[in-house]
Amino acid sequence: MSHPERSAERDAALMALLPFVELDGWTIAALRDAAGPNADLLFPGGPRDMIEAYCDLGDRWMEEGAKAIVATRVSDRVRAIIALRLEQNREYKGAVRRALGVLVVPGNQLLSARCTARTIDAIWHAAGDQSADFSWYTKRAILTAVYGTTLLFWLQDSSEGDGRTLALLDRLLRGVGKISQMRRRLGGLRARLQPRTTG
Repeated sequence: MSHPERSAERDAALMALLPFVELDGWTIAALRDAAGPNADLLFPGGPRDMIEAYCDLGDRWMEEGAKAIVATRVSDRVRAIIALRLEQNREYKGAVRRALGVLVVPGNQLLSARCTARTIDAIWHAAGDQSADFSWYTKRAILTAVYGTTLLFWLQDSSEGDGRTLALLDRLLRGVGKISQMRRRLGGLRARLQPRTTG
């Protein structure tokens, strides 16, 4: 999947803007005040362009930080990567909340889906998942639901170190694990029940 334009100048402008987004929103006026009068030229698509670039920047932070994760099981790595994503954005929770407020507006569904798909792909890639069969789609659909639920809960969570959010994430991932176990058992049972053909 292609990513939005990347440049050091765009990243720097976003970093200058982030501390002000919670109060001022993802607006051109806020961008100019934070990063200079011509900063809007870096984001010709306006606030939508700014938000998409921020989501992409978050993906890059996450993928870089995930290199230090030592867990070997893919499921453990997925959990650690999502926790890392939340930690990296804790300081900018207000900006994330404001971004989601824009993404849920009618007309922005494609932008929202694009940003979400990139993040889910980045999580699986950082976790080392190499699947290329039908499970590629099911894994991403399941993780989209888990990540979306976790993110919405996190926006309201004031517990130390995102403790309540991480407890929810653990419950969600355990539920996914149980579903996967049931699917494997049902698949094995189905194979045993199929009539054998004789030549």
